[in-house]
Amino acid sequence: MKKTDTKTDKHSDSTKAPPSAAHAGAAEPLVAVNDVTVTADQLEELKERAAKADENWDRLLRTTADFENFKKRAVREKQEAIKYGNESLLQKLVPVLDHFDMALAAAQTGGNEAAKSLQDGIQMICQQLKNALVEAGLEEVDAAGKPFDPNLHEAVAQSETADAPEGQVVQQLRKGYKLRERLLRPASVVVAKRPAA
Repeated sequence: MKKTDTKTDKHSDSTKAPPSAAHAGAAEPLVAVNDVTVTADQLEELKERAAKADENWDRLLRTTADFENFKKRAVREKQEAIKYGNESLLQKLVPVLDHFDMALAAAQTGGNEAAKSLQDGIQMICQQLKNALVEAGLEEVDAAGKPFDPNLHEAVAQSETADAPEGQVVQQLRKGYKLRERLLRPASVVVAKRPAA
């Protein structure tokens, strides 16, 4: 008898649904779902919005690509500007170099008249060179007769004199130069000093 009981028990257990399945059928949804009907106008509006979103996405992709190309082009142009930055200055200096070559050739073949002509030619070349450098932004630092300025002048000596106040430049030994506002080379000067009593 016990055997039949166990059979019926097993049989009765197998016919029962698993507890999780029974629980799932009894559980209620968290959010109530209502049947939503979309009108033709709403559907049309959604289609328009989707088309605008696609258009904006395409525009974003194009703009991003254009910006990347711009950055690459800017880097390339900057490198070229650094590499060829002195081009305009060199174009102005090449004729000066040509004139120096002509002056040297004239000096080798000339006599007394050629010496005077050579001197005049070298003065013209010097002026041409100065003009080219001024156009490029070079300025001479004129120190003679001015108060000593350590930002523009380099004192290489002092001279005892009663003719100039102490600290004034009495002689300029080498010219100084600025590139616009930046000092390239200070002027080498001799500065006045009170004579010893």
